[in-house]
Amino acid sequence: MGHAITAIRVVFFAVFVFLLVKGKTMLWFALFTASLVAALIFGRVYCGYVCPINTLMIPTDWLAKAFSIQTDTKPKWLVNGYFPWVLLILSIGLMIFSRLVLKVNLPILPILTGLGVVTLRFRPAVFHNLICPFGALQRLFSKYTRYSEKVHTDKCIGCKLCKEVCPSNALLINNEKKAIITHDLCHQCTSCQ
Repeated sequence: MGHAITAIRVVFFAVFVFLLVKGKTMLWFALFTASLVAALIFGRVYCGYVCPINTLMIPTDWLAKAFSIQTDTKPKWLVNGYFPWVLLILSIGLMIFSRLVLKVNLPILPILTGLGVVTLRFRPAVFHNLICPFGALQRLFSKYTRYSEKVHTDKCIGCKLCKEVCPSNALLINNEKKAIITHDLCHQCTSCQ
C-alpha cells in the first residue's frame, strides 16, 4: 500500500509542477475546491495524497530527523490557531491585488510550498495544523466527515506507535490507553496502520 500512496503523491506533484510551469494554477485551485467537497465525505484526502506541500515535506521531514535539527516545540505565537486564517485572507488579498493592479499572477502556491519546506525545523504537524491555510479549510470541511480512518479499539494495544508516525498529530490516547483519531486533523494517509 505504501508504494501505491507514494506513486499517487508523485503523480499529483507532477501534475502540480506541470500546471505551475504552464501558468494554469487556477486549475489546481479548482482541484482543491473539489477536494473540499470530498472532505465532507472522506476527510482530508487532499492533505494526505494530493497536496504538493505535503509531498515535499515527507523527504524534508526525514532529512530534518536524520540531521537532528527538528524540535517538538511549537512557536508560541502559532498556538492560538489564527495564523492559517490570517495567511489565507492575506494570500487571497495579495492574489487579487497582484492580478488586478499589478497585472501579474502572484505565485502563492510555490511560496506556500517553500514555506512548508523551510519549516522543517518543526514536526510536520506544526505546518499542517498551525500554518497552512489550505489545511485550515480542509480541517473545517472534514470536521464531520462520514468516512474517516478509525481505530479498531478491540485491536488497539495502546503502544502509541500510531501516534509517533502520524504527520498531523491526529491521534490521541484516551484514558483506556486506546488510540482515537481526531477526524478534522487526519490526513487519511494510513501511516498509522
